[in-house]
Amino acid sequence: MGRQGRDGFTEFAESSAQRLCRTAYLLCGDWHLAEDLTQIALEKLYVAWRRIEHTDQPHAYAKRVLLNAYLDRRRRRSSTELPGIDAAGLEHRPDAAADADLPDVRLTLIGALMRLPPRDRAVVVLRYWEDHSVEAVAEMLGMSTSAVKSAGPRALARLRGTLEVNPLIG
Repeated sequence: MGRQGRDGFTEFAESSAQRLCRTAYLLCGDWHLAEDLTQIALEKLYVAWRRIEHTDQPHAYAKRVLLNAYLDRRRRRSSTELPGIDAAGLEHRPDAAADADLPDVRLTLIGALMRLPPRDRAVVVLRYWEDHSVEAVAEMLGMSTSAVKSAGPRALARLRGTLEVNPLIG
């Protein structure tokens, strides 16, 4: 890869890594694993950078690679244990100070999100947290638009059910 390509990738990685890591955290609920997933995605992007640097949507491609890394990891998992909430890692987040006054609510919401199946969690994060269109989410996850349309409300209903029994959420 020439100097121009390396510089382009470095600039892209520096501007995208934090956002990719936040998305990964919302998907997996563990800051250390989110950093690993972000690193995996950036490694794959680096290898394919010549091909994707001139596309219209390198960020969309990066998100797709991140989602695939997350879903592939979930498929390979031999157990059905739920990931724990990394309470100690919350202080190390880049945006932790902004949410310091609501740690119990944040932990409750992340805990409820972690109870969703991986694909439903991905739909909720992409559709409602990141505000992507139904079509964009369907493309990123390799699902039909009707599957996204049915998975979103179903997953939100499960989240509401989980949160209704928690006294921290009003």
